Amino acid sequence: MSDSNVPASPPPAPPDPPPAGKARNLGDVLKEFAEHQQTMRNELAKVIIGQQDTIEQLLAAIFTRGHCLLEGVPGLAKTLLVSTLANILDVSFKRVQFTPDLMPSDITGTQVLEEDEAGRRSFRFVQGPIFANILLADEINRTPPKTQAALLEAMQERQVTVGRESYALPDPFFAIATQNPVDQEGTYPLPEAQLDRFMFKIRIDYPTAAEEEQILTATTRGESPTVNKVLSSRAIQNVQKLVNSIAVNPFTVRYASNLVRASRPSDPTAPDYVKSLVDWGAGPRAGQNLIGGAKAIAAMDGRFSIDVADIQKIALPVLRHRIATNFQAQAEGVDTDEIVRRLIKDVAVPKPPRMADKNA
Repeated sequence: MSDSNVPASPPPAPPDPPPAGKARNLGDVLKEFAEHQQTMRNELAKVIIGQQDTIEQLLAAIFTRGHCLLEGVPGLAKTLLVSTLANILDVSFKRVQFTPDLMPSDITGTQVLEEDEAGRRSFRFVQGPIFANILLADEINRTPPKTQAALLEAMQERQVTVGRESYALPDPFFAIATQNPVDQEGTYPLPEAQLDRFMFKIRIDYPTAAEEEQILTATTRGESPTVNKVLSSRAIQNVQKLVNSIAVNPFTVRYASNLVRASRPSDPTAPDYVKSLVDWGAGPRAGQNLIGGAKAIAAMDGRFSIDVADIQKIALPVLRHRIATNFQAQAEGVDTDEIVRRLIKDVAVPKPPRMADKNA
């Protein structure tokens, strides 16, 4: 948190869209984008102490049109992090507290019957909170599967179907969900198909001793720091186009494919521990998210292309919720994070073929 409560000057206007005209090259655009994302981090740091990896992964998801699932015990500022992120973006934000009695129409909206002055009756669709740029699904595992499924179409097709009509969601649209991994009484684990629609599953851990002292000092002053707007919705859309243009070489694509395929026990390239400890592995969407997330990491660093190290950096949040371990793994105390770490260590990095001899 910051000592200053009120900014010295009015909040700055959202920056111009990163993709620029003909006079600017890609290097200048990437440099400007790197500065904007650092500004976003600085604004978040006024409220959120630590959690640098979590913030980086959240930004990477936003810059690649991805959705995130935040998992952590109560009190680790999951909801505060998302709401603060929404505050620094000039976009609409809605929060839904998921409860056992929540109905799908409470999220998507419903048809209401209206009667005009002439006595004619007609139905009018009243939009639900899902019609926002950022939707926070708080404690998503506390609502039954029927209500959880209300997000499936929205997360994939970015639209909502009610009756015979489909309604497009605002662009950009991000679903960020939270869940508590400790208290499982009265909860409904997300089905595999819905988990697969989350780009990242981010696990938030306890702060370090120094960070905890800083949190206690900052939060007991009775001050409310003010954050400034950084990016508009149009700027975010242009950033997404910029990130999508980051170059990907064939060997990095091959590494991402090999990493995903090695997580499947039925694949010939899978290590022995995968075949004995895993019921099923990650699907093709995991490879897409590995490439997309690596592009965002490279762009935030101001680089023109991705590297194998970028894929390894985001492999854990991409793969941990897409691998299902069996009873033997549970008996041996091996979780999906351990499986992914072994795969990162064991899957070889493809080497480009040697250049042919010029005299040949």
